Amino acid sequence: MTDPVVGLTGTLTSPIRAAGALGEVLVAIRGGTELYIARAEEPLDAGDTVLVVAVHPGRVVDVVAWIPLPGDR
Repeated sequence: MTDPVVGLTGTLTSPIRAAGALGEVLVAIRGGTELYIARAEEPLDAGDTVLVVAVHPGRVVDVVAWIPLPGDR
């Protein structure tokens, strides 16, 4: 079963300074918001919008930069 946070977007509340480093991401889920520990394969800045692509034990998620398509907000 896939975790419901996979496929959602969120906002980094702290930066991911290097590949494999940890940051934090705030994700809107279940009628509220939840904070997860985030890691990525590239540096990302606080405030960046990201896509959750995997979930690991301990509320750790893998994220990638979210690039909206034209017309998306």
